[in-house]
Amino acid sequence: MSQVNSQIWTEKKDDLRLLKMELREVLITRRIPEPGMAMISRECKIRLWDEDRPIPREKLLEMAKGVSGIVCMLTDRIDAVAMDSAGAGLKVIATMAVGFDNIDINEATRRGIVVGNTPGVLTDATADLTWALMLSLGRRIVEGDRMMRKRGFTGWSPTLLLGADFAGKTLGIIGMGRIGTAVAKRASGFRMRVIYFDPNQLSPEKEKELNARSVSLLDLLKESDFVCLHCPLSKDTFHLIGEKELGMMKKSAYLINVSRGAVIDEKALVSALVNGKIAGAALDVYEQEPELSAGLAELDNVVLVPHIGSASIDTRNQMAVMTAQNLIAGLAGELPPFCVNPQAMSKG
Repeated sequence: MSQVNSQIWTEKKDDLRLLKMELREVLITRRIPEPGMAMISRECKIRLWDEDRPIPREKLLEMAKGVSGIVCMLTDRIDAVAMDSAGAGLKVIATMAVGFDNIDINEATRRGIVVGNTPGVLTDATADLTWALMLSLGRRIVEGDRMMRKRGFTGWSPTLLLGADFAGKTLGIIGMGRIGTAVAKRASGFRMRVIYFDPNQLSPEKEKELNARSVSLLDLLKESDFVCLHCPLSKDTFHLIGEKELGMMKKSAYLINVSRGAVIDEKALVSALVNGKIAGAALDVYEQEPELSAGLAELDNVVLVPHIGSASIDTRNQMAVMTAQNLIAGLAGELPPFCVNPQAMSKG
């Protein structure tokens, strides 16, 4: 092939690639880690909300017009209105999260839009954070850190910042999926007794492996020294822990939530903490995220972190790659590798 013909062929290939990218225009509602961004940019033309805050609703609707795919975050509500804004060409919604309660799955399925998430990859990172929160809360690490920074430490005292022991205590896990199971596995190193509540009971073999016992929610709340929430948000789990449930817990017990904020009635939690109904709480998620219920931030017996359950470098990079894989497959008319509504394929 002559140099001229070779150049023409290269230009044609570039033109075809550009045309292909135009036909595969996607909205990304927040910059994701580079491995995922690079994969998507090679295949698609990108509309990116590139500010360090969640995309405003009106901006999402505006930027979604005419796109073939949407990469969203758990803070973005992708409902029928958002799908209407994108139009009939919308083929795939890829969320960079395990949970997908922010997406109207039934509506997406009805329209033949496949939805992908990122399961499994963040299990260990979230389980690690659960233990970090439990230890920080039980041993009053954050209070001690504040004391040192304010130069409030005057010397060793036999009654200074007395906290909880872990060995021999009871860990209650609400939701024994991947993350709950990983938390239970780590409990053996602390010689803790593990009980759990989940509508889907583990097999006897798995319970033996984890040294865990299935109990009712009532018994779990009454018996546990530490209660950890690892259940998805649904109509059945909304405000699963409210005033009544908090009142069933030991006054010496601690509550840890790394699932979804609305699983707890946050106002009832503040009241329970103020009135000494429980000893403390540690939260990674919030009912009106990123806002806090009045009075929560002023309490010493809470540990508050900004939704960082999956925030390790390796985990977030892998989540970005999985998100890109879901998006690219859906745009090609293929079943995303991590699809939550495969039945949508028959609707397209």
